[in-house]
Amino acid sequence: MADSFSKKENFKKKLQKKKEKALRREDRKENNDKGKSLDEMFMYVDANGQLTSTPPDNDNKAEVNLDNIQLGAAPIEAEELVKTGIVTFFSEKGYGFITEDKSKENVFFHSNNCTELVKKGNKVSFEKERSPKGFSAVNIKLVK
Repeated sequence: MADSFSKKENFKKKLQKKKEKALRREDRKENNDKGKSLDEMFMYVDANGQLTSTPPDNDNKAEVNLDNIQLGAAPIEAEELVKTGIVTFFSEKGYGFITEDKSKENVFFHSNNCTELVKKGNKVSFEKERSPKGFSAVNIKLVK
C-alpha cells in the first residue's frame, strides 16, 4: 500500500529536524568556549565600574584611609520615644487602634496598656513597642 500525502510530509519534516539538530550539534562543537586558559577567563573592573579584560595599572592605585572605614551596621538615630496620636477605634473587648500624628500609621493597643481610661477620639501619648504581630502601643496616657 502506498503512503498517504500527510505521512510523506511528516516523514520529510522529521528528516529536516534531524538535519537541523545535527547542524546545531556541529556548530556547538566548533564554537566551543570550553578549554580557555585562566587568563582568558578573568574580568577586571575599571575606575568607572565597567567590566574590562585588561588588568588595571598598579601605578594608579587609590590610597584607602583605614580611619574612614565604618565597621558594622550604620548607627541608629535616636527615635522619639513618646509619640502622640488619636484613638481612631476602640472595641468593647478592650483593644483598639491609635493613628500616629506624624506618620499617620495605625498602632494596635490593648486597654491593659492604658494608665487612664480612653475612648474613641481621645488624644493620647504612647510609646511604640515591637510585638510578635507588629508594633503595639504601651504606656498610653491622655493628653490634656
